[in-house]
Amino acid sequence: MMKRNLVPLPLLLAAVGLSLACATTTDVDKKIAESQAKTDKKIESVETQFEDMQDKQKTTEGTVAEQGKQIEQISQSAREALQRAQEAGVLAKGKILFQQSFSEDRVHFKINSFDLTKDAKSALDEFATKIKGLDKGVYLEIQGHTDDTGGTDYNDQLGQQRAEAVRRYLAREHKLPLGRISTISYGDTEPVVSNKTAKGRSQNRRVVIVVLE
Repeated sequence: MMKRNLVPLPLLLAAVGLSLACATTTDVDKKIAESQAKTDKKIESVETQFEDMQDKQKTTEGTVAEQGKQIEQISQSAREALQRAQEAGVLAKGKILFQQSFSEDRVHFKINSFDLTKDAKSALDEFATKIKGLDKGVYLEIQGHTDDTGGTDYNDQLGQQRAEAVRRYLAREHKLPLGRISTISYGDTEPVVSNKTAKGRSQNRRVVIVVLE
């Protein structure tokens, strides 16, 4: 008769308990790993949100700084344009939208001239497209400027002729309403740079357009 090798009950129970313990430990480790992964994802999500908030804050700060810079860049002549337009009663909201200066790089004039160059017309074409894209009624004041090579009366007249040349071009070529475009000459009274050099004088022969609403 074959003898069976029976495992003592205590050892059997111990083995089963060990097996269950190993299985339980594995399950616990798995759950801990899953929980840690979820925690890591949450931390990563919070970090991403924080970074996004920082980026938005930087953008906001940049926008505010840029707006402040734009306000600072609004010239006295633009404020004077606003006052003139308000007195004329042509504004809906009474505010400055922006001002655009056309200097030697685009809308420049030769000495004693108010003729528009090809580059000047191209720059004004872009400006007119921008104005039409606003899709609102705006008022323009075109300010003519000169260098100081002529006398006061002559420069006043020349600045006016330059402003009028721009006004005619915008009205004829782009159908901007003449009734909402005014002109004024500042002559040589508001140079942007010194008139002591040829380059400086060239920069001062310019027009500035103030856009008001």
